[in-house]
Amino acid sequence: MRMTLNTMTWRRREMVRWLVSCATEIGVQALMNIMQNWYSLFTPIEATTIVAVTGTTPATLLRLSLAFGQRDELWARARAVALQCAMKDPQNCSLPALTLCEKDHAAFEAAYQIVLDSAAAAGMGHSHLFTVARYMEHRGLPLRAYKLATLAFSHLSIAFNQDTHPAVNDVLWACSLSHSLGKSQLSAIVPLIIQSVQCAPMLSDILRRWSLPPPGLAALPGRRHAAKPPAGLDKAPLGQLLQAAIAAYVSTTHSRLTHISPRHYGEFIEFLGKARETFLLAPDGHLQFGQFLDNLKQTYKGKKKLMLLVRERFG
Repeated sequence: MRMTLNTMTWRRREMVRWLVSCATEIGVQALMNIMQNWYSLFTPIEATTIVAVTGTTPATLLRLSLAFGQRDELWARARAVALQCAMKDPQNCSLPALTLCEKDHAAFEAAYQIVLDSAAAAGMGHSHLFTVARYMEHRGLPLRAYKLATLAFSHLSIAFNQDTHPAVNDVLWACSLSHSLGKSQLSAIVPLIIQSVQCAPMLSDILRRWSLPPPGLAALPGRRHAAKPPAGLDKAPLGQLLQAAIAAYVSTTHSRLTHISPRHYGEFIEFLGKARETFLLAPDGHLQFGQFLDNLKQTYKGKKKLMLLVRERFG
């Protein structure tokens, strides 16, 4: 195990399980010994997800026939290993450590603090932070989930053309969570979203979800010809997000037109249709969209066929 610690082989995981099994056969002291000296035998992820977890399963505890005091000691050792591993490799070991420490308040708090410290020091990426945040919500701790979600946004950047970014579902989940917690949390997360997300369709999707009463997140029915926009979109904090979405559509439109080819004209017209839906969420949306189109027709008048399609669709 020591020889392959820094040169991983495909059989190593199997050997780690075999060593834990051997220690279990020998007795609790052998198991405690490999936990105590885990750093010289195992990687942090191995020590957390295999050694500590396997060593405390009901089947292992039953096989060892331990007294209550010995069980407590073994559990304490396993939690100590998990916390040490989380500190050494927070990105891969924080969630297993939290799971292992669930039944001990002090250890659970320590594991949670490791996540916070690691996020502040850029030791965890947005995907891992969102995963731990979802875990916290599942545990019935929505405020902690919200806190971790806000930290995840500080490590996230979704560009204008990343409609299928891997974090899309995580962002929508975080928006749903903040919406359900109340206006204070929603107001605090809006600037983070504006800073992290430049993708116009994604911003407009968030707007439509938030324009519904919490906790409902169904898509907003079509309101292209509605007399007025959904309530709240002309006020803070949703007004800020609406303006950011409109600005994102404007900048993305110019970016797409810079190197557009005729085979993409149809796709571009559909994109403008989605942009119009977002513009119309603003109180003066009709006017803003009209001025936007006039600017496009003037700036890109050399693209005659495309501008003809724009006129046919939008006037």
